[in-house]
Amino acid sequence: MQFESLYDATRKWFFLIPPIFGPLQFLIDAPFGRFAPSNDSIFVVDGIKSWIIMELFSPISFIAILYHGPWAASLYAMSTPQVILTSLFIIHYLHRAIISPLRTPSRSKSHIAVPLSAVIFNIANGALMGTYLSSPTASAFLAGAFSRPSFWAGIILWACGFAGNILHDEVLLDIRRKSKAKGKRNENKLGKEHYAIPHGYLYRYISYPNYFCEWSEWFGYALAAAPLPALMPLTETMRTVHPPWLFLWAEVLLMIARAYKGHQWYHKNFPEYPKERKAVVPFIF
Repeated sequence: MQFESLYDATRKWFFLIPPIFGPLQFLIDAPFGRFAPSNDSIFVVDGIKSWIIMELFSPISFIAILYHGPWAASLYAMSTPQVILTSLFIIHYLHRAIISPLRTPSRSKSHIAVPLSAVIFNIANGALMGTYLSSPTASAFLAGAFSRPSFWAGIILWACGFAGNILHDEVLLDIRRKSKAKGKRNENKLGKEHYAIPHGYLYRYISYPNYFCEWSEWFGYALAAAPLPALMPLTETMRTVHPPWLFLWAEVLLMIARAYKGHQWYHKNFPEYPKERKAVVPFIF
């Protein structure tokens, strides 16, 4: 009972905090990437190493709770849909936390507040996802998953979003590789990157297709993994929203301001930047 109360309280705060902190990011620049700190100090950390460390906390907490939490299940006791969804979560973070950063030629430094905040988020999110997938609620919902079109639609959408995220990240990595090969990287202590206008694929329509694809990926995951929450009243939404939907909710609210400000940054620094491009949702925003 104590664990269930902690789980429900964490779900509630995971629902309430993003609408508070998300809008604040329209007012401030998170100090990493193109908004990396302009001064060198003990609070500025290596971009690649800090990224790897902070992202690894999500799969570690996910696996720890999934297999050692109060509702822990062995791999053999889990249903096939549960195994599939567990695998998709781990695959995402295997790429995000290890493969992608190790393939990155360089990454701007970051203020230590950014990875520390991400560690807190990733521990909570990984624990929530692991708890949900091992819970009786998930077991019951996924018992008939293979007969539901929404499950397969979600899996396909996850795969398309995952592939699209990698594809558009590769465009950005190629810009860094070319700039590094040409010696354009700013080699001062600040670790700033050389930026250019990305082209191709969804970059034709939006400045942040990698964000859009990641949202699509986790929308598909939530569609496959959990029932839709009640939309109103708010108390009923908080009671019925499960971690896969909470993850999507938090991602959109915490990333949309970053996309908007980055979109403005492109227009400010590149006069020739395509005027027709939206920030993160094609044709809309």
